Amino acid sequence: MSEHATMIVERVDFISVPVTDLERSTKFYEETLGLVKTPGSGAWPEFAIGNVCLYLIDPTNIGSVFSAPHTSAIALRVTNVETARATLQARGVVFDGDTFDTGVCHMAFFHDPDGNALMLHRRYAPYPDGRLP
Repeated sequence: MSEHATMIVERVDFISVPVTDLERSTKFYEETLGLVKTPGSGAWPEFAIGNVCLYLIDPTNIGSVFSAPHTSAIALRVTNVETARATLQARGVVFDGDTFDTGVCHMAFFHDPDGNALMLHRRYAPYPDGRLP
């Protein structure tokens, strides 16, 4: 095999979300967002969302420090952004401005308790190849 063999990435298995308080963050992702923790995730809370998982990690548990939250939003696909937004607002979530319409999708931005950027997202326009979202 060549030293420059092609590496094939099959998929993204999880996205690590740095948090400072696992209990508080787990409660937010479970109770506020309504996500379901994967069985057997134990002390390392993991939430399966479609084809990827969100994995809550306290960096101090692996000898690191919490240096900053994610600032690039993790897009959570929902059926209807306005309906989901109203549900989360009723649960105390504060959004960053109005829902944004890009001309192809709706986005509503907010943060978890540690400041990690999240968004509610729904594409409504067909993809360039004609597929429907």
